[in-house]
This record gives sequence, structure tokens and C-alpha cells, in this order.
Amino acid sequence: MGHWICCLCSRVADSLMLLLVLALSCNPSTAATASPSAPHTKPSYSFGRTFLGLDKCNACIGTSICKKFFKEEIRFDTWLSSHLKLPPSYLLSYSGNYTDDAKSWRLVDITRLTSKYRHDRADKRICTSLLKTKTCSLEHALRRTQRFQKWLRAKRLTPDLVQGLPSPMLRCPSQRLLDRIVRRYAEVPDAGSIYMDHLTDRDKLRLLYTLSVNSHPILLQIFPDVEGWPFPRYLGSCGRLVVSASTRPLRDFYNAAPEVAADLALQLLAVLRSMGTNDLNYFFYFTHVDAGTFGVFSNGHLFIRDASTLGIIDKEEGSQLIDGQQEYKDIFSCLTVDCQSAFVSCNSIREKHSLVMVCQELLPKLLKGKFLQPVQEKIDSFLQHCADGLADDQGINEAVAELAEILKPLRSCDSRFAYRYPDCKYSDKY
Repeated sequence: MGHWICCLCSRVADSLMLLLVLALSCNPSTAATASPSAPHTKPSYSFGRTFLGLDKCNACIGTSICKKFFKEEIRFDTWLSSHLKLPPSYLLSYSGNYTDDAKSWRLVDITRLTSKYRHDRADKRICTSLLKTKTCSLEHALRRTQRFQKWLRAKRLTPDLVQGLPSPMLRCPSQRLLDRIVRRYAEVPDAGSIYMDHLTDRDKLRLLYTLSVNSHPILLQIFPDVEGWPFPRYLGSCGRLVVSASTRPLRDFYNAAPEVAADLALQLLAVLRSMGTNDLNYFFYFTHVDAGTFGVFSNGHLFIRDASTLGIIDKEEGSQLIDGQQEYKDIFSCLTVDCQSAFVSCNSIREKHSLVMVCQELLPKLLKGKFLQPVQEKIDSFLQHCADGLADDQGINEAVAELAEILKPLRSCDSRFAYRYPDCKYSDKY
């Protein structure tokens, strides 16, 4: 009898111990105290292929940075909230955080090449115009086109393969520029070759699609910031999202202090000068500028934030297409723009083209009412003269130098301008 009672007591004790363990596991704080080595359950972030645009590949930009997204080494700002929700998919750009070691994070810009609405319209246009259906496999439809079939057979990217594409970068193409695109295309392993042998059929479609929608990521790849070009660093793409180093748009500085405005205006003039005169003998020009075209890094350095409206003329080789050839159009010519849009003639671009646009659209908003007389009067007078197109006998270098001389004494040298501080303290250049 006593033995039976002991067995019963032992079973009751075991049951009580099991209940205690269950109770501890239900209370996170108690469980953590009782079992400090217990692993912390990490919240999982759910990515839809639709949000990233992976469901549309290979009619997409690339997949080079997808692992970073899925390993949570790229996070949207909203991920830092308690709800851990992805931002709305209809936005054109997002602020994010990027890490290589899971300890230090840096800000990045996550952008779409065009709005989701335009992407959806373009996808429908592909299906209805090529296959006469409302929905289809975009890759299957685009692979059947005459242009892509020519790309598949081509060993080298030549001007006839890009004729009629809407990107300003390709309106006046040279063979030297096209070779640079193939050699530096970052969504494939670097082969360092001007021939497309290292590009798979999938790679060729992605490159063609990107050039047809928006050449911004291609410009960041072929003219990298590490070589001194005024573009943010390209970090990679996933589906239809591009990740690059973060900049604040110039519009955020319209109300900045006078010395900050003067510094940014001088940097803007320097960028325009480098676009016309550089070691590679390429002439860059804008087809449009607005408050989001330029951006400023956290160290005060100004860069071209949106390169989608940049055209390129090769001063060394010249254009390989005559204007009549540019009129060729197909489905790739009108994925995101009106198919009836007229091309700008290569011969109509002047050296002062971009400076006049900046004088009309940006510098007045940045410099208006910032300085004491008579300095402000001199600035306003120059900007009006510049916006009117400058005198025919005045070159762009003389015009830029004239405004720069007015602005140089107005900037300061302090830690707000980290990109040139403390160098400016010991240099007559500043």
C-alpha cells in the first residue's frame, strides 16, 4: 500500500513539474530568466514576389541583391516599427537601411524605375499588342519580338539594336558607349569583354528591358562613383526595385542657410562643368531637370540623384545613328512613354543646354532672397541672363566662372560640409 502511495506521489510530482515548465514557457520574461540560453525567435518578414516585381522576371531589372532582402540585410524604414509591415507598393521610392555585417547600417534609396501604375499599363500593352490577350507571360511575349531575336543572335551590342529606344542615353549612341554598357553591366559576373558571350538569354532580356524603361541604373553602373562620376553608388536590383546609396533631394535645401545654398550652387556648377568636360570625352546633357534630379549626401556632397533624363553624346566617336534611324519604333520604344513622342535631334543639343535649364528651374529656388545687396542683385541678374539662353558669344565655361566668382566668398568652412572639411581650412581653393 505504501509503495502504491509513493508511486502516486511521484506521478503527481512529475505532472506538477510539467505544468510548471509549460507555465514558464508561456511567460516570455520568466522563461528568459529561467533559461537564458533559450534562442530568441526572430520575427519573419514576408515578401510577396509581386511587391518586388520578381513575378515579372525576366521582364525586370535583375536579381543581384535579392538575397539581401530575404536575409533582412536590407530593411525598409517601416520594418523598424512594431507592426513590421512592408510599405505600399504604389510608391515610387522608399527609404531603407542596408548592412554587410548585421551591426552597422547605412541609409539607402530603394526605387522603382517607373510608377507601379505605369509598369502595370506597360505589362498590359505587351500582352494586348503582341499576343492579343489581356494577360500573358511577359517574357514569352517579349522573346518573340523581332528586336529581341536580333539581340539573341548578336555577338556585340550595336547601334541598330538600340535604335528607337526611348532612353535619352541612347538617342545618339556610339559604339564606344555601347561597349561600355556590356563590359560594365553589373547584373552579370564581370567578364570585362565588349562581346555579349557572357550574357545568357535571360541577361539580354533584362538589359534590354531596363534600357527600354529607364536607363538610370545602367548609368550608375557604367559611370561609377568610385571613379569620380557624380552619381550615387549602385548596390543592386531585385525584380523591379533598384537599391542605391541614399541622398536627400535638392528640394529639401531650398530653405537652407545662405552659406549652404552657396555651397550647393557651386557644386551644381562643378557637376555641369564635368558633364561637358571629362577625361572620357563624353558630353552629358539633361532633357529635363526638377527638384529631384540632384541629391545631397549626409556629408554635404551633391550628386545627380536621378539620371533617367541624361543624354550622352560621344565627342570622340560621334553618333552612329542618323536622325532618321531614330524614328524606328516597336513595343520596346513605348513601354513607359507615349509611342508618338518625338526624338530630340542629336544635332540640336548645344553646350549650354543643361546650364540654361538649371538656371531656369533650380538655381533661382536655391538662391532667391538669400544674400544682402548688391550681391543678391548680381546673382539675380546673372540667373535671368542665363535663363534667357546666355549671349551667343558667351561660352558655358565663362558663364559658369562668372557665377562661381560671385558665390565663392559666400560659402563657409565648417563641419557641416564634411565632404571638404577640414581640407578647406588649409587650402586657398576654398
